[in-house]
Amino acid sequence: MANKGPSYGLSREVQSKIDKKYDPELEERLVQWIIAQCGDSIGNPEPGKQGFQQWLKDGCVLCELINSLSKDSKPVKKIQSSGMAFKQMEQISQFLVAAERYGITKSDAFQTVDLWEGKDLAAVQMMLMSLGSLAVTKGDGCYRGDPSWFHKKSQENKREFSEDQLKEGQSVIGLQMGTNKGASQAGMTGYGQTRQIFNNK
Repeated sequence: MANKGPSYGLSREVQSKIDKKYDPELEERLVQWIIAQCGDSIGNPEPGKQGFQQWLKDGCVLCELINSLSKDSKPVKKIQSSGMAFKQMEQISQFLVAAERYGITKSDAFQTVDLWEGKDLAAVQMMLMSLGSLAVTKGDGCYRGDPSWFHKKSQENKREFSEDQLKEGQSVIGLQMGTNKGASQAGMTGYGQTRQIFNNK
């Protein structure tokens, strides 16, 4: 984590809520996938939240991951391990840009400080889950690992209708509009007549 003093009051409360979202079981699955995807050369993190953050913090593992998901050209050209903070943050940013080009939505992406300062590692987990799901869904042969680790994203199912089918559909009354089947006026009195009230005494 970054060199920061302890937080107090509301800040501490908010941070503890964010920390509770972190899933150790999900961490295990993500580590397994990243190693299967990139190879053993990237090493193994120390178990636990701190180890996971330190493993990904310099951005090298993440850049290797996004490169391994691309067939032809590598989205991150230069991957360099560096101890300098701004270099590490720059590499994380390069990963985020490449992931967005790969198909990750902005709402699924984490902020650089979420990882580098360890502010929200649950957001990092969620983005890696989305990346894994997207890789499985694409099915372009770049995904390595067990496909059951991630769910497939839903895909577009476009339908083509002929002109005749479209015209036919205009004459059908949808059931959400109600139905008039079984309706009859049997037992109703004619308009303008007084209501019939019987007193059976």
